[in-house]
Amino acid sequence: MRLDTVIFDMDGLLIDSEPLWAEAADELFSQYGFKLSHEQYATTTGLRTKEFVQWWFRQYLIDPREDEKAETRIIDLVMEKVAQRGNIMPGVHHIFEFFKQRGFKIGLASSSPQRLIDQVVGLVGVKDYLQVTSSAGELPYGKPHPLVYLNCAEMLKSPATSCIAFEDSYNGMIAAKAARMKCVVVPHHSQQKEERWGAADLKLTSLQNFGALHLELVG
Repeated sequence: MRLDTVIFDMDGLLIDSEPLWAEAADELFSQYGFKLSHEQYATTTGLRTKEFVQWWFRQYLIDPREDEKAETRIIDLVMEKVAQRGNIMPGVHHIFEFFKQRGFKIGLASSSPQRLIDQVVGLVGVKDYLQVTSSAGELPYGKPHPLVYLNCAEMLKSPATSCIAFEDSYNGMIAAKAARMKCVVVPHHSQQKEERWGAADLKLTSLQNFGALHLELVG
């Protein structure tokens, strides 16, 4: 099927927020007496905050009654940090303009809550490009489950097989492929050489590098 729809992840792809999420987690988790290593943190990148908190709180035997309060606090911290130090990733405006010029429907599907999505969309300056945004925040399942991508495609009135998804995380890539979408990954430079990205249709070092030939290859 011809590709006519593009759906973007947000954190780590459009805005360099992953370090800010890690900072917020460090600040929050330190109050509970533990700290994640870089390797530990990387294993849960792309999960919803709710699942991220629950996973590590169960590992460190933290009272489940603390989950909701901790989730809210991490999101609040991230929003503060994004407002102060949120940097747009290279190539964002290039890639949105690229697909707009080709008449693609454009959506965003993120594990983050809607309030953070709205903040970042405004900060990055892509609101006028987007037809829809889809948050996994209140869904029954988050990434790597494909539901947030399927919901986004449905809102765009596009079959999943006509969509190309852009991701930076492993869990996001799995979600996009499970939805039967084409997937382009732009991993963090420290993860570029990992073999697990082989499931993607294309791997790039930057959104800025995507062009007509890449679209032809993926399609």
